[in-house]
Amino acid sequence: MSGGVEIPYDVLNRLNGSLKQIIVEFDRAGARGDALEAAIGRPFGRGGLRDAAGKFESAWNDKRDTLREKLEEIQQKVDQVGSGWADWDADASAQLRVESGDTTRLPKAV
Repeated sequence: MSGGVEIPYDVLNRLNGSLKQIIVEFDRAGARGDALEAAIGRPFGRGGLRDAAGKFESAWNDKRDTLREKLEEIQQKVDQVGSGWADWDADASAQLRVESGDTTRLPKAV
C-alpha cells in the first residue's frame, strides 16, 4: 500500500455513470413538478395546495439548477481523472512492452 488514495477504474466508471444519471433526473424533475401541479388541480375551487406546490417547486428549481451545475463539474472531473489515468496506463504499458527477441529496449548491465 502506497499510503495514497487508490480508486479502481471500475469504481470511477460507476461513479461517472451514476453522476450522469443524477444529472438527467435533475433535468427531468422540472417536468414532474408541472405534472404534480396539474394533478393537484383546484379541488373544490380552491388553489391553495396547488399554489404551495408551485412555490415549493419554483424555490427548489433554483437550488436544483445550482446543484446540477456542481454535479456536472464533479462528473467532468471524475471523467477526466479516469480518462487521464487510463491513457497514462496504456502509454506506460506500451513503453514497457518488449517484443520477443528485442533486446534494444532492455536495460544494459554495467
